[in-house]
Amino acid sequence: MRRFIAPVLLVLFCASLLAVSASDSLAGEAGKVKARKAAGKGKGKKQAGAEKAKPTATATAATPKATASPAAAATKPAATSPAASAPTPEPLKVGTTLENLNAAYNGESNAHAKYLAYAKKADEEGYAKVASLFRAAAKAEEVHSQHHAEVIKKLGGEAKAEVKEVQAKTTRENLLDAIKGESFERDTMYPAYVKKAREEKIADAVETLNDAAQVEAIHVKLYTDAEKSLEKLKGVEADIYYVCPTCGNTVKKVDFTFKKCPACSAEASRFSEVK
Repeated sequence: MRRFIAPVLLVLFCASLLAVSASDSLAGEAGKVKARKAAGKGKGKKQAGAEKAKPTATATAATPKATASPAAAATKPAATSPAASAPTPEPLKVGTTLENLNAAYNGESNAHAKYLAYAKKADEEGYAKVASLFRAAAKAEEVHSQHHAEVIKKLGGEAKAEVKEVQAKTTRENLLDAIKGESFERDTMYPAYVKKAREEKIADAVETLNDAAQVEAIHVKLYTDAEKSLEKLKGVEADIYYVCPTCGNTVKKVDFTFKKCPACSAEASRFSEVK
């Protein structure tokens, strides 16, 4: 009996060992499968991450490109455009009183020629009333230039003028041009010249420059009134003006009721009539 039991037990023992060995083998294979799956998932995640990271890298690389955009590049030419670099008009040059008188003499000589041309144009366009105003103002500018020349001579200088060719436009444009020129002389040129003459204590220069300044203010008003009512002046007959031989004061006949010039006290009987 014992002979049979011992071999059976041995067989059972060996079978048990084989079962354990097979179980361990299966567990190992299962672990390897899990490991491969895990590795596969990790690799997939890395690939997905790389795919997502790729556009980001592209966008980052494109960022420097945006700094060279057309809009940014366009700012450079704008800074050097002709309008931005255009020179500003030069301010009035104030020199010695003798130099200032010569500049004023040249200006008045040109104004005289210009207003005569404007008067001719106004007559051509049927504005006789405006034409007479331009002729009266031309006479006044002639008075100014003559008196400036007298003082220039007293100071040892010589009056010289470079009279430019006049390009007359429409009567309205000519009036606006006259207003601009007279306003400059009234507000800027003559006040500066008078101040300099006072600093240099040249009484004759102060007088002639100041007379001109006062009359330019009168001319501005006359021109402004004419320009504002221009549409009503066509076909209207000319006015009669009176011009002072001392200061150039310009007065309409209807206002010529005084015995002495309100500006310089010259006798009214000495005024010149201008039509």
